[in-house]
Amino acid sequence: MSSVFLFLGATCAFIGVTMGAFGAHSLKTMISPELLTVYQTGVTYQMWHAFGLIAIALMQQHDLQSKLLKWAGGLMFLGIILFSGSLYLLAILDLPILGAITPLGGVSFLIAWSLLIIFSGKKSTHHRHKKSSRY
Repeated sequence: MSSVFLFLGATCAFIGVTMGAFGAHSLKTMISPELLTVYQTGVTYQMWHAFGLIAIALMQQHDLQSKLLKWAGGLMFLGIILFSGSLYLLAILDLPILGAITPLGGVSFLIAWSLLIIFSGKKSTHHRHKKSSRY
């Protein structure tokens, strides 16, 4: 079964690699080293969270109906848009006001990871109870 989060994760990873190459080869001569660092932070977070989306897609194979996974994936994708997107625009356009959006993406990431922590706790508790009820 295809997964929206697998598609989004793979797409975000592809775009992340593209953005990284663009930054390394084109932007480094166009923007300051400080703004290039900001841009690179966006690439790094995008890549890590692209892998997070792919991990969510893999977890969904075992629990397709999990609302925790759906929310985690949605918030992780939103975090990529808000966090990385705002850093890309901030660096390229040199508009510091865009930095006000970045923390919203960070909060989205934190909530997404928190939901995965809760999901893993529920799964391990459920698994323990299933095991102990066999005996």
